[in-house]
Amino acid sequence: MMRIIDILKEKKTTLSFEVFPPKTSAGMETVTKATEEIAKLHPDFMSVTYGAGGGTSDYTVDIAKNLQDSLGVPMLAHLTCVSSTKEDVKKLISLYQKKGIENIMALRGDIPEGGRLAHDYDHATELIGDIRSQGDFCLGGACYPEGHPEADNRREDLIFLKQKVDMGLDFLTTQMFFNNDMFYNFLYRARDIGIHVPIIAGIMPITNAKQIKRSIALSGAELPERFRAIIDRFGSDDAAMKQAGIIYATEQIVDLLAHDVNNIHVYSMNKPDVAEGIQRALSNIL
Repeated sequence: MMRIIDILKEKKTTLSFEVFPPKTSAGMETVTKATEEIAKLHPDFMSVTYGAGGGTSDYTVDIAKNLQDSLGVPMLAHLTCVSSTKEDVKKLISLYQKKGIENIMALRGDIPEGGRLAHDYDHATELIGDIRSQGDFCLGGACYPEGHPEADNRREDLIFLKQKVDMGLDFLTTQMFFNNDMFYNFLYRARDIGIHVPIIAGIMPITNAKQIKRSIALSGAELPERFRAIIDRFGSDDAAMKQAGIIYATEQIVDLLAHDVNNIHVYSMNKPDVAEGIQRALSNIL
């Protein structure tokens, strides 16, 4: 199975999708069906998130292995450390190796509300070092075009980001953003400070108004006035908002590609119709 970094180097443009595991085993059948439908679109790769607090880590591995083995899609499995001990991480790394998963997204993770904190890891940098010392993986990491919500300023955030890259990351994927100018500015500043690994642009299609509050809280992303107007006009109509959200995300992607940002990762939220809508709209562009 192919490493993500090799895919990014060999292909001029890439389109990938992110899916997430169920919260309980009861939802596994539904999630499996949805993720398989997205995999049948033949993206360049897919990523599977790791539930808050690590409670769904087994599902993450199961979904990744299923899509990789049965549908031949290169998989990127998330691994977060905010709620994990070093022993937990060691076991998971061994499990990923056993299951043939060689691409890992190394993240601190969001601090879970009311969940446990292990305190073995303060930053993703430490997790990256542990993974590097225990296996030969292709490693990705996260970055925030508008600055991490917990950073004092964007300069400080970039300094910490470079430390993560220097620890052994092969590529970065951005948190969602809705204003491409923010990304272009970030990309310039990242290259200027010496970050030269591929940076994949993460795009979140907002397909219902309820997504907005949580998405902004997690990412700290700014909503452009143009997008606010779309929400105001179409937010109360589910079908219209879904279509408008897909169009807005697609227009973002077209603009990124036109500016030679050639690697796009879509946060598809386990929605095959959204993933297919974007892929179809880009069929003659990618």
